[in-house]
Amino acid sequence: MAGDQKPPNAGGPGDVPSGAGQGWTALSYLIAGMLVWGFIGWLVDGWLDTGGIATGIGIVLGMAGGVILVIRNLGTPK
Repeated sequence: MAGDQKPPNAGGPGDVPSGAGQGWTALSYLIAGMLVWGFIGWLVDGWLDTGGIATGIGIVLGMAGGVILVIRNLGTPK
């Protein structure tokens, strides 16, 4: 009956996705960090003419930042 149905969970800012959602969230953090910081490193390479060193550093920093975000947001159950 229509009155017996529960409304769908709208979710909130503190909700942690479960199952495959956590995997996709972790993967998106890692890829986005690598792309964003790699792009910033590429811009620095063009500006300072460092021959790709800043791009590599940016990618590594992006991966580290992605891992930190995964641990902070998904690592500890609430």
